[in-house]
Amino acid sequence: MDRTQVVTSISTELYATEQSVDAAIAHAAAMVQAMISGRAALSVSPVAASASQTKALATLAALSTAREAIVECHAEMQKDHRRMGWGVYAAGPADKPLEWDDTPMSPKKSAHLRAV
Repeated sequence: MDRTQVVTSISTELYATEQSVDAAIAHAAAMVQAMISGRAALSVSPVAASASQTKALATLAALSTAREAIVECHAEMQKDHRRMGWGVYAAGPADKPLEWDDTPMSPKKSAHLRAV
């Protein structure tokens, strides 16, 4: 395998991991929503499902932490790639920023305020 094939293989797995974590977050959020809706539909007291809902929300928080970690891993891999002198390598269907910072990927429309 040449360098391009290896980098492509790694980036493919990285992208799949990011997508899997996002999918897990979406499923966990849907589960919490279903728990709340189900409890309301059955007229069950919020106290009855408090412990299980708390655990489900803790799972959601843990998945959020995992997502943050894989995004940070992605940023570090990008830096490693540049440190090795391989330049910029962008693969995958998602839009990505050129630099990992707090700059939004798409410009926000500014709302103009007027004094009245």
